[in-house]
Amino acid sequence: MSTHRDVVSFVRRGERLSQGRQNAWDRLSPTYVIDPPRGHRDTLPADGTRLDLEEVFGRRAELVVEVGSGTGDNIVAAALDHPERDHLGVEVYLPGLAQTLSRVERSGSPSNLRMLPLDAQRALPALLPEGSIDQLWVYFADPWPKQRHHKRRLINPPFLDAVLPLLADGAVFRLATDWAQYAHHMRSQLDVRPELELLHPEGPRPEGTSSDAIPPNIESTGWAPRFEGRVKTGFENKGRAAGRLIWDLAYTRAARPSGPDGTSDVEAPTAQ
Repeated sequence: MSTHRDVVSFVRRGERLSQGRQNAWDRLSPTYVIDPPRGHRDTLPADGTRLDLEEVFGRRAELVVEVGSGTGDNIVAAALDHPERDHLGVEVYLPGLAQTLSRVERSGSPSNLRMLPLDAQRALPALLPEGSIDQLWVYFADPWPKQRHHKRRLINPPFLDAVLPLLADGAVFRLATDWAQYAHHMRSQLDVRPELELLHPEGPRPEGTSSDAIPPNIESTGWAPRFEGRVKTGFENKGRAAGRLIWDLAYTRAARPSGPDGTSDVEAPTAQ
């Protein structure tokens, strides 16, 4: 009997760690890596598993989640710059997680950061309550440029159906890519969602020419300026070096319909 294989946006290749990364993993993962019981795949939590954010971080504060945090450039810098917030990086690639841990240690071991080594689309709605995320970041996700691979793109209905309910009212959803075709695809998926509103509806598209093909019907407005809180990673630098433009997007989570008592059906969490 064959097992159904879900379409995922990532491919897990060889994950052997160098000795230095293995040492960092052994030393730091018990503190920084959330390790819930696993389900039928090692990137899925077991049924019924939930995260208690107050227990994980030792407090309840504004929560920033980065999906595909890579080697931790952004999420570690954000945790250092904003000790009043809690930060959760979601990354399935073990070498990236180990390098993030090394970066955490070199930066002074901030206590407001945790890593989750699971499939974000399937794990986050299982582990987190609705309305618990105050900022969601997706930077330079794999564009899967070939037509036959478009179903693997992260920014597609299954992912949005999974994560948008987790955003608190007024939460900010930030994205960036160096591929114009993927930028256009993201707009086609995000602009139609009633839960989302563009933060910069009049924002112009990036200036200049690009080495990749820009769709002739790509939106001329609605683009965000570069987010100052985003560190320039190797992915962004590689895209710029190849002559591609950087496309930024920012949305806010629209308020949920009010319940019978006049309050939102899902209350946004408050920092303490």
